[in-house]
Amino acid sequence: MTPLRFILVGMGARSRVWRRVLKERPDCRLVGLVETDPVRLAEAVAETPGAVKGFSLDEVAAGVEADVVLLCTPPGGRHSQVAAACAAGLGILAEKPLADTLADAESHVATATAARIPLAVGLNFRYLAVTQALKALFSPDRLGPPEFGRFTYERWRDGRLPHLNKYPMSMKQPMLWEQSIHHFDLMRFVYGVEPIHISARTFNPSWSMYEGNANVSALITFTGGLEVTYQGTWASNWQRMGFEWRTECRQGIALQEEMFGGLGYALRDDAELTPVLLPESEPWVDDARGLLSDFVGHFREGMPLPCPGTDHLNSLRMVEACIRSSDGEGTVSLCEQEG
Repeated sequence: MTPLRFILVGMGARSRVWRRVLKERPDCRLVGLVETDPVRLAEAVAETPGAVKGFSLDEVAAGVEADVVLLCTPPGGRHSQVAAACAAGLGILAEKPLADTLADAESHVATATAARIPLAVGLNFRYLAVTQALKALFSPDRLGPPEFGRFTYERWRDGRLPHLNKYPMSMKQPMLWEQSIHHFDLMRFVYGVEPIHISARTFNPSWSMYEGNANVSALITFTGGLEVTYQGTWASNWQRMGFEWRTECRQGIALQEEMFGGLGYALRDDAELTPVLLPESEPWVDDARGLLSDFVGHFREGMPLPCPGTDHLNSLRMVEACIRSSDGEGTVSLCEQEG
């Protein structure tokens, strides 16, 4: 079988993971590289002998036979990339978020839909072992349906570090668009419900290195009455990471105490948490492998497209609702926003 042929656009931090996992698979081949920075492009070319290189997707797509475009570019300004992919008949896998405004994301999805191009978004946290195990805890024969929860993410993200992307430093809402989008997607995926109301406040502490708001507080109401209190920050004033996702269910609680593990549960009368054993994994890499496997499966075996752009829009609507609420609109209805 001919390998699925990828053009990789953008040679930033995240592209290193994708280059690694693509090389591991005999059913995938990296045939094109697009980057506007000559130094970054040269580094990627040295790792990928035989790949066609260029400074634009139009240029590379015209010079090589390919099946898929993998967008590892900043979320703003992807109109030309999506248009070029659709014009060339190439499927799209885009790093999250798809865009830095809801309107632009909706435009990208509409463009791909009109061209009958599959468009998936790299929501790799769905493929973490802890995510899959947490979702399983909410079955009727275990903890039962969730009724309320608390999601806390406290991180000092030093955006000056060389291995991190730099564009979030100047975003208006970096925490929401770059990190909370993962958390909102996880809530929807794990709980299996959709948001209907959000009340939120975004702000920036005095010591933050970010130009935009690095803190988010929100109260989120989902279908069925599930309520989640959310606190997320990239400007925690302590180096140690703080993560806790606690969910109260009909039969007991689920508690995730680490971003990539630390999962346990307890029934109402239990004295201690029962730990959930998870397989060993390499964060950021194994989840990318899982996403890539399902993405390739869509093209080779007709499997459902993982993390489709249409689904991603619902998480982006949560981001925009937080912004609107913080800007003075109070509680925002997601039903009105979608309509």
